[in-house]
Amino acid sequence: MITVVGVRFKKAGKVYYFNPGALDLNVGDKVIVETSRGVEYGEVVIGPKDVKEEDIITPLKDVMRKATPEDEAIVKENRQKALEAEEIAIKKIEKHQLNMKLIDVEYTFDRSKLIFYFTADGRVDFRELVKDLAAVFRTRIELRQIGVRDEAKMVGGIGPCGRCICCCTFLGDFDPVSIKMAKQQNLSLNPTKISGLCGRLMCCLRFESESYEDSTVKYPDVGDKVITPAGEGTVVGVYKPQETIRVQLDENKSILEFPVEEVDIVEV
Repeated sequence: MITVVGVRFKKAGKVYYFNPGALDLNVGDKVIVETSRGVEYGEVVIGPKDVKEEDIITPLKDVMRKATPEDEAIVKENRQKALEAEEIAIKKIEKHQLNMKLIDVEYTFDRSKLIFYFTADGRVDFRELVKDLAAVFRTRIELRQIGVRDEAKMVGGIGPCGRCICCCTFLGDFDPVSIKMAKQQNLSLNPTKISGLCGRLMCCLRFESESYEDSTVKYPDVGDKVITPAGEGTVVGVYKPQETIRVQLDENKSILEFPVEEVDIVEV
């Protein structure tokens, strides 16, 4: 078994595991760690725990030390410098007439690399742009093309539900989402109703579908004939989270809602 801690570098970002060594770390501690792209500043979101060696990606990098107030001042300075770099980069992109949209800019903690995130419809030849940026900032330059879902995660916004979108508040990874999940939840298949700000299917379809899949109760389908305490009728709505069935009665055509355990399916 190996002791690890989970560190996150951005809000709602992916969690990476590191070796805490002899450091006494707790959730919420700010740390300086060694990563594949340089020295970085992050926050411990998963406290020390033992995992099997085969469950981690080796080699496991170390937590170098706990962050100090001086480190936090460097992080703030890096964010300010990144904003200034973004303004310069936008002008350089316009100068080179490149069909790309700059989304975000960030420095690594040690300023050994400056990363530009952008979106584009296709491949972009940005070699001359990189030369220009390297001449201005005198550090390693990386231009990283991202997808529309990553763009939404970085930019943020308000979803159709009226809350901040899931991907930039708590959703660390993007899981596959299918139209089948929308059908399973009896949602409208109108793309404008089930698409997020990124234009793709909403992430919440994925993690809400689990409550439908885990149900052990047999539910009728819309259109099935059923027997209710108020008489026979036809199912017009199924609401699995509430465990209720909406039925239009044959006798008076009124629509009533019943707990699923009070409804029996008419065998054909």
